[in-house]
Amino acid sequence: MASKVYFTDFCTGTGESLPQRLARLVMSAGFDQIDFQDKFVAIKIHFGELGNLAYLRPNYAKVIADLVKDLGGKPFLTDANTMYVGSRKNALDHLETAYLNGFSPFSTGCHILIADGLKGTDDVAIPVRGGEYVKQAYIGRAIADADIIISLNHFKGHEEAGFGGALKNLGMGSGSNEGKRDMHSDGRPVVDRDKCVGCGECARNCAHDGPQMEDGIMHISWSNCMGCGRCLDACPVGAISHDDSEAVKMLNYKIAEYAKAVVDGKPNFHINMVLDVSPYCDCHPSNDLPIVPDVGMFASFDPVALDLACADAVNAQTPIPASKLGQSDRTGMDNLTADFPHTQWRTQITHGRKIGLGEDSYELVRV
Repeated sequence: MASKVYFTDFCTGTGESLPQRLARLVMSAGFDQIDFQDKFVAIKIHFGELGNLAYLRPNYAKVIADLVKDLGGKPFLTDANTMYVGSRKNALDHLETAYLNGFSPFSTGCHILIADGLKGTDDVAIPVRGGEYVKQAYIGRAIADADIIISLNHFKGHEEAGFGGALKNLGMGSGSNEGKRDMHSDGRPVVDRDKCVGCGECARNCAHDGPQMEDGIMHISWSNCMGCGRCLDACPVGAISHDDSEAVKMLNYKIAEYAKAVVDGKPNFHINMVLDVSPYCDCHPSNDLPIVPDVGMFASFDPVALDLACADAVNAQTPIPASKLGQSDRTGMDNLTADFPHTQWRTQITHGRKIGLGEDSYELVRV
């Protein structure tokens, strides 16, 4: 059965603000059907790496937090720490990044909790019902302890998963350090010695001393490597690749299973904002020109159908000519695949459907 996905564009004229439009969208989609009274409500969001400006503005988070409070709930914004070098690797840096990027109790109307604690080790092992690759998912405790899960997601391209939407924000974004290692464990990077120029950019992006110099060429110490794939993205000459061609597919399978662990048995609701559709994840300390024009806001109780609807909407757009996608060869490929041809974005959708997380068909309802 097709799931309902609610949609509105960004054309407001002068009679309605975008925050008001978002509130109308989620209420039309049935947000108030959830019993929020006296419940702890995790609003899972990405606060953006310092230097990145494509992340969602805190104004949108305030809309959702205010609605939750109006309905009697106790909302908090949350995300889990990262494994790689950056401004969100521990809770103190992560909180400071959130504040600098505009997220605070004063701007959003609710508090911020880093889900997996000071060093990314505060987690709960949650069994994955129907999981094929993950028997138990290591989820940040603040998210695991929440009574209700709301995901507020910036939909964009992604260099490993193919796209980042509700499933990735819920799955990868809720995993503790142990959980992130688990999701990335099926691929280890290898260096093409003929391509490597010894610039060291991969080492500067690794928090675990994985890339090491040897005779002027980098190699990867697998005893140190956590498999996060950050070095693949950082290499300016494309000299690093996965040793396993199935790695990106396995990553998406596990993201879907972790997402199911987060929401299983709890009321949950999901919002995708398809704007500033950058080719890369918001985890980078910069962002590129959007690959397609802004599309709109989408909301649903079904995160799988929601992501599929947004992927279809992005793929239906004509790429921005000056963008990375506009300058690439798109012959025979949809937009998300052309963004990163080695990725297999549909595996998030098909596996999410297979494990009972949601449907791979949808009815689009315009608001």
